[in-house]
Amino acid sequence: MAIRNEIGLAIVGCGTIGRIRAIIARDYPGISWLGLCDINRDLGEKLKTDSEADFFTTDFQELLNRPEVTAVIVATDENNHAAPILAATERKQALFIEKPIATDARESLQILRAIEASGVDAVMGYTQRFRRRFLAVKERLITGQIGDVHSVVTRAFMNRMVPIATVARTQNRRNLTPMVVSGTHSLDMSMWLMEGKTPVSVYAKSTDKVMSRWGTKDSTFGIFEMDDGTIFSMNISWALPEVWPGSVYGLEIGIVGTEGVIDIEDTHRDLVMATNVAQGGGYVPDGYTPPARHVDFLTSYPPGDLHLSQLWGPMREETVSWYQRLCMNQPTPHATAQDGHRNLVLTMAMDLSARRGQPVRLPVDPEELMADD
Repeated sequence: MAIRNEIGLAIVGCGTIGRIRAIIARDYPGISWLGLCDINRDLGEKLKTDSEADFFTTDFQELLNRPEVTAVIVATDENNHAAPILAATERKQALFIEKPIATDARESLQILRAIEASGVDAVMGYTQRFRRRFLAVKERLITGQIGDVHSVVTRAFMNRMVPIATVARTQNRRNLTPMVVSGTHSLDMSMWLMEGKTPVSVYAKSTDKVMSRWGTKDSTFGIFEMDDGTIFSMNISWALPEVWPGSVYGLEIGIVGTEGVIDIEDTHRDLVMATNVAQGGGYVPDGYTPPARHVDFLTSYPPGDLHLSQLWGPMREETVSWYQRLCMNQPTPHATAQDGHRNLVLTMAMDLSARRGQPVRLPVDPEELMADD
């Protein structure tokens, strides 16, 4: 099929994820122009060279004002998504937004309303939707292979290097919790697999014996009730030791229906390497030196794995699929901006329930989510 549209791509944020998507853009034939922005000039200039980008600036407004730009990837730190998203929306530029859509529920709703009013095509970076196993499960659910789903159990374990890396970049840490930053991935997956069911209440508990020194929680456990009576438990701990063999994420999901069950074991323990050579972490902030890991669950880095200096895996699939969506109008399994806002509200509702020690009825007003209890 011939390419129908060419993309003038702007990437705001040149860190780990922005770099991955820029390098993939360099090799995609539908990208006619590539521009970059980051407040760290050295980081951005290096990526400009490596990705053979056409333009770099430290001012995202200058980048988005370029006449070549038709689509924008927002890959800044979690607390800094709103301004570039709203700027792109005003210019009617298609959007790819790294999760979460914002770290303030009121801001998230403002962004969603702006996106809906402008009519721009906006998707969210929930990379795990593009893995073969989850697409296979989704298809079985769509075609009714296990009947009507009535019970879902989800558990996520994470290496604590991830929250340390996340909170190290900001002092605004109140909303950088296990659920908002990382549990959102497993929540999105579960809600996608339960598509059509709406949560009506949630009850959650949290603990912070380890991660309180970094200004965040260790674990959050919760249970949702859906509008049709389905129950869904959602648990995450991102306080596992730095020597934990999983570089980032391990996930388990059990889905029980009236006619069958699907049991997903996605902990990556089927591919284990033990070595005298020290292994690096998935996300390691500047100035932080974690203890060496000598056992590694291979393939546990969510974006994928390097071979021949290229990233292979779900983030390549996700990124190329988005480029195809823009060039050829192909349908894709990307999360929408509506999904992104819903996910933020649900993760924050879990945190609110844990703070109050009582259930929270859903939907919940963003003002209530952001209030100090």
